Amino acid sequence: MVLINEIIGSFGKYHYFLCFIIFVNKCGVAFLQMSIIFLAPPVQFRCPDNNASCCDNPIYDRSKYTRTIVMEWNLICERAWLKDLTQTAFQFGVLVGSLAFGIASDKYGRRITLTVSVILEVFFGVMTSFLPDYWSFTAIRTVLGCAVGGIMVIGFVIVMEYVGNNCRDVVAALFHVPFTVGYMCLTLFGYFIRDYTYFLLAISLSNVVLLSYICILPETPRWLLAVNRTSEAIVLMERIAKVNDLPTNDIQNKIEMYQLEHKSNSQKKGSLLDLFHFPYLRRNSLIMSFSWFACSYCFYGITLYLSHLTGDVYINVLASGSVCLAACIIIIPVTKFMNRKTVAILTNVITSICLLSLAVVPEGKASQVLGIIGVLFNYMNFVILYLYCSEMFPTVVRNAAIGLSSMMARIGSMIAPFVAGFRPYGQWCAPVAFGILPLISAILCIFLPETKNCELMMNMEEGEAFAKRKSRQWVRVSETVTAEQS
Repeated sequence: MVLINEIIGSFGKYHYFLCFIIFVNKCGVAFLQMSIIFLAPPVQFRCPDNNASCCDNPIYDRSKYTRTIVMEWNLICERAWLKDLTQTAFQFGVLVGSLAFGIASDKYGRRITLTVSVILEVFFGVMTSFLPDYWSFTAIRTVLGCAVGGIMVIGFVIVMEYVGNNCRDVVAALFHVPFTVGYMCLTLFGYFIRDYTYFLLAISLSNVVLLSYICILPETPRWLLAVNRTSEAIVLMERIAKVNDLPTNDIQNKIEMYQLEHKSNSQKKGSLLDLFHFPYLRRNSLIMSFSWFACSYCFYGITLYLSHLTGDVYINVLASGSVCLAACIIIIPVTKFMNRKTVAILTNVITSICLLSLAVVPEGKASQVLGIIGVLFNYMNFVILYLYCSEMFPTVVRNAAIGLSSMMARIGSMIAPFVAGFRPYGQWCAPVAFGILPLISAILCIFLPETKNCELMMNMEEGEAFAKRKSRQWVRVSETVTAEQS
């Protein structure tokens, strides 16, 4: 079996170029996904009739923000829920886009679907700054969320399908750094641009540079081989090998031999339903989907708790972004020395302990420290799940698998605010509700196969055989340990 990275290298000059052009789009994703913080911040207002608490023509305090969507469409009092609805609609769009573009990417290719996602992101992002009413604004933000969802899942898969085994864990962790940097840089836009229309226009125009994907974004050799477009894969791999100063003279023979040996499998295209057709892949898909759901659900919950650390929104954003950035850096040496499964289990367990502890620890510095530690390990879990999921499923359904998992993550983030509302029923209610799921996720992860140092699989048969083999190895180890203890 020919390993693609033996031909194009694990990480060379071409890989640096590819990572740069993909990583840049993560900043734009952070701008748009977290923009609600400055689109609808808390505002002060009074009514012309000083005795009234709500009215149709409120007078807003514009000393801090000159114009927000709350001021523009009077999203106060009985209409206050509408400011949350527009973000829920955006997240719903991300949910749909993650799945839809993930499936389309497996069918039509990584390059074309990511390019379409970027074009939609730029176009609808700019459009949102000119919309005259709330409902058109929310509708277009939903479509914008679809584009953002596509960019999130496809960009990661492209990078993972290019880098070699020995670099994959480091690159997977660094992939999330631009998002946290973009999240923190959002404070600059929010601080200097206090009118939401110009704010939206600025963050949307910053993504215009991504339109260069039309000319420079490559397809992945793995996808081309998986759908039997061998000649295109050979040309691309020869170009990459040349840039990376690697030999190119025997690439065509190696690839044609590999395709001949795997002809029957390489011609089969995968679909989302195939994830549930094979028993071991079905089990892995369900566990991974639940793990992503629990991770996003808990992250949103802990973030809501940490939001009470200070009333300054700019410090809030910088603080939470710094913790996430630290998680991206810490996870690099952790994944070098520990297995994927071990990291996933440990980060879930520690997150659960931190959250459950908040149910009994009085509010104060101790609870704040627990919250920060919870965010740190929860975000580390998020990073490892991205890597773990990309390695666990074959090329023909990899984007569909990550798209499905990302969809479940969005559902978790949509449910979390309602769970956070349990607080009036008791201090312990919300922490317990948030803390149980990562513990369940840790238990389920025990049944997942280990993927560290494994070559990425190409087709469904390889994926099912890998999952089956790893599961039997785990069973044999468990039986041996039990026998020794007896």
